[in-house]
Amino acid sequence: MSLKSGAPTFGTPEPSLAYFAIGQLARRLGVPLRCGGNLCASKVPDAQAAYESASSLWPAFLAGANFVLHAAGWLEAGLVMSYEKFVMDAEQCGAFHVVGRGLTLDENGFAMDAFQEVGPGTHFLGSAHTMRNYETAFFDFELSDNNSFEQWSQDGSHDIVWRANQKWKAMLKAYEQPALDPAVDEALLAFINQRKGAVPDMNY
Repeated sequence: MSLKSGAPTFGTPEPSLAYFAIGQLARRLGVPLRCGGNLCASKVPDAQAAYESASSLWPAFLAGANFVLHAAGWLEAGLVMSYEKFVMDAEQCGAFHVVGRGLTLDENGFAMDAFQEVGPGTHFLGSAHTMRNYETAFFDFELSDNNSFEQWSQDGSHDIVWRANQKWKAMLKAYEQPALDPAVDEALLAFINQRKGAVPDMNY
């Protein structure tokens, strides 16, 4: 929070330092750690949203958070959510899973066969190791555009917000509700009604 205005702020250095401190305390005490996720004050999924979210999620990850609250979709200090930002954040979380798994230190990961095959003065693009791994070796950001400026222009000059809009709409259209045992559904609804009946209605 900004002490000058009272407005909530996110992605600032001070919460990062606090995450690192409480992360060490949590490990010392042997308790789980919960941190915030892709938090921002921006009203739209723009550059401010991106850098504030990145500056919030990275410290949580590096602090060793066991549970990340509000990992996707957050805008305007949590007052609203955005489907576009939700799918953008979900991709970032996918990338963090790859970082969290760490390096693969097996025979394929060390790739000594590629070094022996290629030798000095040439490149690895056509090596057998590259051919075995190029489709799965790197995390694929589906929403990113890595084409040349000319190709991007020819394709409509769309930004990531446009691509995210297309993606969530396609996902929603393709959604199929998973099957649920009618008896389980009935029991869940009964439990919900029981709990609602035990608590007086409130205006929030």
